Amino acid sequence: MEFARPLPSYLVQRYHGWKATTYSENKAWYKRLATEGQRPRAMVISCCDSRVHVTSIFGADQGEFFIHRNIANLVPPYEQDDARHGTSAAIEYAVTALKVAHLIVLGHSQCGGVQGCIDMCKGNAPQLEAKESFVGRWMDVLKPKFETVAGIEDSAEQARQFERQAVVASLENLMTFPFVESAVKEGELSLHGLWTDIGEGGLECYDPATGKFHEV
Repeated sequence: MEFARPLPSYLVQRYHGWKATTYSENKAWYKRLATEGQRPRAMVISCCDSRVHVTSIFGADQGEFFIHRNIANLVPPYEQDDARHGTSAAIEYAVTALKVAHLIVLGHSQCGGVQGCIDMCKGNAPQLEAKESFVGRWMDVLKPKFETVAGIEDSAEQARQFERQAVVASLENLMTFPFVESAVKEGELSLHGLWTDIGEGGLECYDPATGKFHEV
């Protein structure tokens, strides 16, 4: 493969620093994870955004979370076709093979994917409307929820509320998966919707009884 290049030197240095400190000090734990396999209690579906650091937010160690990241932390509806469903495959593995007890959808402030969806809904993103746009077609999952925030005039507040709606949409779509619905109804799995403010470090949890997000 002629296009693959050596790892950047700063990443090589960071790796050696990790191997000499964190790994060296916890070698027995890492070897146990390798030999006994993973037993995460929770799966987290979060955004690809580099500012969202799931393990740091919850102070989690290796082996605690089964993490899947995608644009705008979206879960598409359950579908069976010939397409490749990375998010759906991760959910299936977490629920049916790993038997996680909790499935968490984590949204966040200043989400570029959500803003892109807003721009599409307002007719301001022709590049995302193009058939060949992977991001645009992925954000089609969220477009039906725009009507819930269309009347908000303040653009910043509209975006923040739509980010929360992205979490709600994913929770709703999770229940279209037969194995998720079954696990939830049997009391083997619980679903959780969260939204975090990157700048303030805040965390909100979705309350289905009120349909609103409340501070944790």
